[in-house]
Amino acid sequence: MSTLYVTHPCFVRHLTPPGHPERPDRMRVVERILEHERFQPLERESAPVADTADLLLAHPEHYVKALEDAAPEEGMLQLDNDTTMSPGTLEAALRAAGGAVLAVDEVVTRKVRNAFVGARPPGHHAEKANAMGFCFFNNAAVAARHARKAHGLDRVAIVDWDVHHGNGTQDILWDDPNIMYCSTHEMPLYPGTGAANERGEHDTIVNVPLRAGDGGPEFREAFEVAILPRIETFRPDLIIISAGFDAHVRDPLANINLLEADFGWATAKLMDLADQFADGRVVSLMEGGYDLEGLARSVAAHVMTLMRGT
Repeated sequence: MSTLYVTHPCFVRHLTPPGHPERPDRMRVVERILEHERFQPLERESAPVADTADLLLAHPEHYVKALEDAAPEEGMLQLDNDTTMSPGTLEAALRAAGGAVLAVDEVVTRKVRNAFVGARPPGHHAEKANAMGFCFFNNAAVAARHARKAHGLDRVAIVDWDVHHGNGTQDILWDDPNIMYCSTHEMPLYPGTGAANERGEHDTIVNVPLRAGDGGPEFREAFEVAILPRIETFRPDLIIISAGFDAHVRDPLANINLLEADFGWATAKLMDLADQFADGRVVSLMEGGYDLEGLARSVAAHVMTLMRGT
């Protein structure tokens, strides 16, 4: 079976202020790299708009409606210091979540072996009822809850290697015994959450903070010692990756020194666990990554690894 790539042209129409790191060029470089000949075997589908019912699996109705009502017809609306809405933002956020749901559907029903959703805005900072950190809807939490509700999966694991802690995903899943959330991230760093003692009500939150200056050896040790054994014990039916690439050594927003080979290694390790417990089912959702060359290289290594497993 093949690897699916889900994206949509609207993702470049989510505009941010000049100089903002989460900019449309991020999507353009991902599109450009995945047009290369070596990625031609990818299956490709357009991300649909998420159903409101799926958004409500992770967010309260009043929050979804407030974002819909706030969407500007012109100009920009500043939600906080980092997070703005332009006229194209709402559609992009809805299709980012909808693309995650589509990827789950295609992977769980075995139409494809695994999937990568190239989308923006990212999602892992979006809390139950709070947009922040460039994020509006929590794509990973929506996808995981959809997998359980629509397909009857018992357990889902989310692995987040973005350099910033996914406070939103942790917030939404804090008391959920059936979805495990595992994160490596630089600490201290925005948003300030993600200490090792933040474990959730059912011990299904696994935080492994890294320190400024850490690189591949520390990242791999975090996986080998703390994350992979917990996933193995959890025995998930699906693995979702919050694939942020801002821990790359070139990235301007943090101080972790990963190379694209580290992301490929982590991808392969998670695929091995998926082969053991989840019939190979992996869904990857793009999160951060703000140096364009580092992002392109890392996405290429990540997706090539996904394709080698098909």
